[in-house]
Amino acid sequence: MKALLPAIKARAGETERLGRIPAENLDALREAGLYRVVQPTKFGGHEYDFDLLVELVLELGRACASTAWVYGLYAAHQWLVASFDAKAQRDVWDDDADAAVCGSYAPAGKAVAVADGYRLSGRWAFASGCDGAQWAVCASVLPAREGEPAPGPAFFLVPATDYVIDGTWDVVGLAGTGSKTLVLDDVFVPAHRILTFRETTSGRTPGSRLHDNPGFRIPMLSNIPSCLAATAVGTAAGALDDYLEVTGQRVTRGAVAGGNSRMAEFPTIQLRVAEAGASIDAAREVLLRDLRLRAGTARSGEEITVEHRIASRRGQAFAVSLAIRGAEALNASTGGQGLAMSNPVQRAWRDANAVGRHISLNWDAVGTMAGQIALGLEPKGQY
Repeated sequence: MKALLPAIKARAGETERLGRIPAENLDALREAGLYRVVQPTKFGGHEYDFDLLVELVLELGRACASTAWVYGLYAAHQWLVASFDAKAQRDVWDDDADAAVCGSYAPAGKAVAVADGYRLSGRWAFASGCDGAQWAVCASVLPAREGEPAPGPAFFLVPATDYVIDGTWDVVGLAGTGSKTLVLDDVFVPAHRILTFRETTSGRTPGSRLHDNPGFRIPMLSNIPSCLAATAVGTAAGALDDYLEVTGQRVTRGAVAGGNSRMAEFPTIQLRVAEAGASIDAAREVLLRDLRLRAGTARSGEEITVEHRIASRRGQAFAVSLAIRGAEALNASTGGQGLAMSNPVQRAWRDANAVGRHISLNWDAVGTMAGQIALGLEPKGQY
């Protein structure tokens, strides 16, 4: 990974302008075998725990937040595909063990039950990395079949040949992720390519019974959002690197206040550096600790409880809030130079804040769930 970072960092501005991840970045990550970190060994993967994947996303985020975000999803979705029925896994990996899978998690569109599956139509927004993906998971609510209870929302696994991409992505943060909209028109999805939310958020999936590794029994939301949170933490860490490189040598040019003084000697600057560093360190530790705890519980054979799942969600969202705090501490003191769109500290600030807008990582949305369960209430939200 480290050998790839200088070139990816050099292309960070281009990635933002393109509105998608350059092919050079995706090819380099694929050729290094990095898509396969948490993929099942039965299909050529390594089956490492998610903490290793998150460490890779953290490092990649220092170079380019958009690339880290999409890479984290591509790699994590190898684990998600492993949760589906065995036949669905073969559909994806038999022809290409490195097949990239994008996704749109909010239940949208309309699913109509037919023989042996469903017909799916609608629009799925925020499909990060869709330009480079060969498959997608699109969420929708499953209609009840006659005489059966409604199964609720589910993921539908569809090949890229079954949808078109609407270029709806024009944003100020994470612009390079290319999180555009997938459009499906009466697409048939066979029953074996359906995975219910109830299965994946509990960890009791078809794939968990197929693969021996207990890591495939961890609830989805204890794992995958950690990759997204790591993007914010990594980009804040990269901002600190860039800030120190410039500020350590910078002399102010103010005509009135503080002219011709070294910025490094201002106590306010010193405090901002300390605040950013402490926030980034704390966020990293929370993310990795929670992932290792969940993996340890799975290996022990114990149940991963609702309390465990909420703790993971709390840690993910709070890590993002810390990353935003760190990026803000730095960006607020870049002065006039920080107004340039090319300034990497400003880009990191925009990208970290964009991560915080994601409903799975928004502290207000997720923090309330943690408060609810601590107060003996039923949590309201996905966990």
